[in-house]
Amino acid sequence: MGSGPSGASMKIVSAVITLLLMVVFLGYMMIWSVTPTNTFYLNWFPDVEKKTSSTYLGEQGSTILIYAFPILFIATIASLYLHLEKKYDHDINTRLFSRMILSKRLAITKGPLGIVTWTELTFLAMFVALLVWSLYSYMHDMFAFAAVEAAQEKFQVWEVKLETAGLSLGLVGNTCLAFLFFPVARGSSVLQYVGLTSEASIKYHIWLGHITMAIFTAHGLFYVTYWSLTHQILQILKWDKFMVSNVAGEIALLAGLVMWATSFGRIRRKIFELFYYSHHLYVVFVIFYVFHVGFAGSCLILPGFYLFLIDRYLRLLQSQQKIRSVAARILPSETVELNFSKSSGLSYAPTSIAFINVPSISRIQWHPFTVTSNSNMDSDKLSVVIKCDGSWSHKLYQILSSPSPTNRLEVSIEGPYGPPSANFMRYEKLVLVSGGSGVTPFISIIREIIFKSNTTGSKTPAIHLICAFKKYANLTMLELLLPVSGTTLDLSRLQLQIEAYITQETEPKTVNQSSIRTILFKPNPSDAPVSAVLGPNSWLWLSVIISSSFIIFLLLTGLLTRFYIFPIDHNTNMKYPMPASSAFGMLFVCVAITIAASAAFLWNKRENAKELNQIRTTDMSTPAPSPASLLYETELESLPHQSLRQATTVQLGRRPNLKKILSELKEENVGVYVSGPRTMRQEVAAVCSSFSADNLHFESISFSW
Repeated sequence: MGSGPSGASMKIVSAVITLLLMVVFLGYMMIWSVTPTNTFYLNWFPDVEKKTSSTYLGEQGSTILIYAFPILFIATIASLYLHLEKKYDHDINTRLFSRMILSKRLAITKGPLGIVTWTELTFLAMFVALLVWSLYSYMHDMFAFAAVEAAQEKFQVWEVKLETAGLSLGLVGNTCLAFLFFPVARGSSVLQYVGLTSEASIKYHIWLGHITMAIFTAHGLFYVTYWSLTHQILQILKWDKFMVSNVAGEIALLAGLVMWATSFGRIRRKIFELFYYSHHLYVVFVIFYVFHVGFAGSCLILPGFYLFLIDRYLRLLQSQQKIRSVAARILPSETVELNFSKSSGLSYAPTSIAFINVPSISRIQWHPFTVTSNSNMDSDKLSVVIKCDGSWSHKLYQILSSPSPTNRLEVSIEGPYGPPSANFMRYEKLVLVSGGSGVTPFISIIREIIFKSNTTGSKTPAIHLICAFKKYANLTMLELLLPVSGTTLDLSRLQLQIEAYITQETEPKTVNQSSIRTILFKPNPSDAPVSAVLGPNSWLWLSVIISSSFIIFLLLTGLLTRFYIFPIDHNTNMKYPMPASSAFGMLFVCVAITIAASAAFLWNKRENAKELNQIRTTDMSTPAPSPASLLYETELESLPHQSLRQATTVQLGRRPNLKKILSELKEENVGVYVSGPRTMRQEVAAVCSSFSADNLHFESISFSW
């Protein structure tokens, strides 16, 4: 426990911050619920514009205040709280909002939405209700003026209503777009504060993406139909300097349609690279969306994209550093464990994910892998496990498993990203169900519990690991449950039971232990240990970046508006071209983020240089091992590995009867974690949802090879 505020004080701080952020968030959502009404547009918003209109921020001043500031305030305060939580070792589960979000009571186990909890289903229903209400309110209020507009423009009333419906759909699409980028910010303080990870939140991005593109596609079709029926088809080519630009909207829609078409499950799974690279069209989509609605109009969706840009730029800075590779363990099941040097200040929770790039294979491909090491047990090392399941991983395995393996592996790493804490420690028993490569996140969980059982007097949960493999040789993956440095660990303190099922073989096969080996890499003086991009005080620095970059953005916008745009336009919005002001707005956002994030990164890089020099000095003073490849056979005879084998039972030619195993659980507090193919996750979820016992808590864990 770190020094500082007591547990009672932290609970008070947590309660105050939670109350403050919930009030701000509820106010923000209330704004979205009243935005479609005439009360807001004809009364409240004009009043706010009068009070906030100035020669410095112009038209976008009111939209920045109403739509952007609340979320950026939440992100800043959440970052500060996460810093305090980490510094004083406060338990995340004491947060009311976190406990509500982390509720795992299942509502749906199969279907297009995947595995959905009641909490997620409730929020989804509330969001859909907001969209339906917004569409109804926009159309109802604007239809009231349809007859007047039809008489003025000499169109049919239904034709005017058709255009109004298209406009209403576009405005509702803005609501979806405002939330679209939140789930894909990997280092988001907002997600971390409510106890979510970017991996677990991807499904929310998928839901929002489908809804957004369906609405925007309908928006575009309604307008094309309206222009065609009213003989205004040339409106498709319109790029207005002061009003909405149709061409920009069409380009944005086309970019969105390409991303949408390649994001469906079958294409994403079978042709992942097509999906991955086409998704970079989000840059085109956002740029031309801003040109379409103007920068002032785009401030409605600014906060989500602003936080995403900060996260994306920080990831770019981290990914430029070459990481010091220490060793690789080669298993006969075509599996590799890579070990990297790690900064002692870098800590992460079990089941975290790191993105790996090996330039010798591909300079542009980044692949996510589950981190199997434990930041407590392995204070100076980070490990990931990679199984051959694609061309990239096969090339890596061939490089490392050749008779003359390389003595240096050049690697860049982004991350790690993961849950805010190891919340599985609160259970009496853990049932870990994995299929094939899904065992990897459980390696980090078991290592964490091994560490807790050997270093603390607190009670650790009993573990029942149920793993299914296709081949007998895959059993060697269980050896990864123990790290290379783990030969002195006492597994007798750990209540561990492992049931391994071999589904495609009925006879045991001898595994040549001499083929399990460790390759030691030669360090390069320019390589650095894996470290947090903003150092050990990352959350504090993130709050500084969010707040300072926003201030810089406001200063740049204010100076441009006051001394250049206002003398020309005088806030009429009819003399200074909207595309130019939109371009300046986007430029200032990028410049502000670049200045603030680069300054924070360089400051922390200078601070981390001392630790890097110490590691280099250690490398120079420590003689390199004489053999380039060390057999792993002697390690297999150590006491921990003997205990591991004694705790393991193997069933051949069978699949686990999950319903029977889970129905026999009698403990008061059981956590069921599943990681594996979608069918297995759905099966376990269905079994858990069929039990009415309150003691059974289900969670599906994302894993990556």
